[in-house]
Amino acid sequence: MAPPAPPPSRVFAELDPAASPVPEGRLGPPVLPEREVHVSGSAELSARPDRARVSLRLGSRKEAAAAARSSVSRRLQYIAHTARLRGVPEENMTVTEDFSRIENTYQMEAEVCITFSDFGKMQNVCNLLIEKLGASITISPPHFYHTPEAIDTLRRQVCVTAVGNTRRKAQEVCRLFGQALGKPLLIKEEETKEWGGHIDSHLSHSADSQTLQERIQNATAYASCRVFAVFEIKGKENRRNKLL
Repeated sequence: MAPPAPPPSRVFAELDPAASPVPEGRLGPPVLPEREVHVSGSAELSARPDRARVSLRLGSRKEAAAAARSSVSRRLQYIAHTARLRGVPEENMTVTEDFSRIENTYQMEAEVCITFSDFGKMQNVCNLLIEKLGASITISPPHFYHTPEAIDTLRRQVCVTAVGNTRRKAQEVCRLFGQALGKPLLIKEEETKEWGGHIDSHLSHSADSQTLQERIQNATAYASCRVFAVFEIKGKENRRNKLL
């Protein structure tokens, strides 16, 4: 049985020294074009989530409607006051209320959703509310996600990093042959990939047993980019510049 064929080699750099043909009707030696180096390069980056959303639920069931409303209202005011004191803007808090009658009692339920950009502040707020309100409030595990701006930043950064890696590779190839790298003639994005992360604020179905760091890690977004570039070769590397 014949051994398996080796995998095909991958070209990551190519020097192009070919000469141009002499134009028809013109005498003289071939015209040497600008020499080029063809290089491919890639990069992979990650971005941790930049937002967290926490849902707080509370309720009260009383024989008197006013008593049920008052019980929930006092706690809602305390939650909002606590969040504002720790720098959470009003627009990052949303409150929904539901009032119903069950048999001979009145039930008032409310949900507060708070969006945090500072995860340490989020922990402090949640810990304080649990300490002060106890079992009268239920706090869901935080849902971490990315804003569209954070994902756009990741995309730009990975592309710029890939181009920088490609240029450094071209410089190394030129130095290997005693040449100096010139200006870029072509930079082309060949492939981009994205995976992981959450880009919306809807609550996920991750296990409640996960730690905070595990949730952040699971919500981390990744992106990779591969580019192809053609650079001009200026000629022999200046030895003086090399020694500086």
